[in-house]
Amino acid sequence: MTTNTLKTVLLLGLLSGVLLFAGEALGGRNGLYMGLFFAVLMNFAGYFFSEKIALASYSAQPVTETENPEVYRRVAPIVRNLTQRMGLPMPKLWLIPDDSPNAFATGRNPSHASVAFTAGILQLMSDNEIEGVVAHELGHVLHRDILISSVAATLAAAITMLARIAFWFGPRGDDDERGGLFGGILMMILAPIAAMLIQMAVSRSREYDADAASAKYIGSPYPLINGLQKLETWSKRIPMDASPATAHMFIIKPFSGQSFTRLFSTHPSTEDRIARLQAMR
Repeated sequence: MTTNTLKTVLLLGLLSGVLLFAGEALGGRNGLYMGLFFAVLMNFAGYFFSEKIALASYSAQPVTETENPEVYRRVAPIVRNLTQRMGLPMPKLWLIPDDSPNAFATGRNPSHASVAFTAGILQLMSDNEIEGVVAHELGHVLHRDILISSVAATLAAAITMLARIAFWFGPRGDDDERGGLFGGILMMILAPIAAMLIQMAVSRSREYDADAASAKYIGSPYPLINGLQKLETWSKRIPMDASPATAHMFIIKPFSGQSFTRLFSTHPSTEDRIARLQAMR
């Protein structure tokens, strides 16, 4: 928990530095003040609203007894059983209307956690395999990976958006045309680098740890092994239109078909994950 807290602070500090630098490069002292304003705003939003931002970006729908009741009747007992075993509060459940199979957990702590499933994963998998996936996602909640993951997604998206703003709306007057052009080009170069640094803060080992938690609390690695094998095959057949900034949140890297997404990859290979799970027999 201490390591993830430190990483979160560093990420928020990185965003502040990028915003201040960008503001000064594009607008001098006034731009610096504007960068400071947005730094405070984004730090607040990144900590308190990153969960809502991530869910809204995929048009996630609540799963309750009254909203999406069929999904609730199927998924809720599985989640409730696992949270009792793992000593966790019941998270909020969400449905993403996408045929590509995938899932992720988000939130700032176990008391404010959410687990989201795509429609595709519920159609593809048996209840036993869903249990393996849920246990993996709850492993992230248990290990408190979800805050750093959610904040990283928000900040990466913010920096990417900032790069586009700098490119399109940088100063273009006669006296400062060169400065505006320079600032825009500089941000177009630095923003993807900063976004990649943020993604690198999300350690690949967290996926192995969550996989191990699934095997431990279910009592067998095979539900998750079978689930990962299906995900690896079908996520390629049915690509997902996922943002590179949030791709690290999913249980398996979304295959969106965009080469740019590969730059943001934080997932170990599925083959390696399965091999490690098989070694737990």
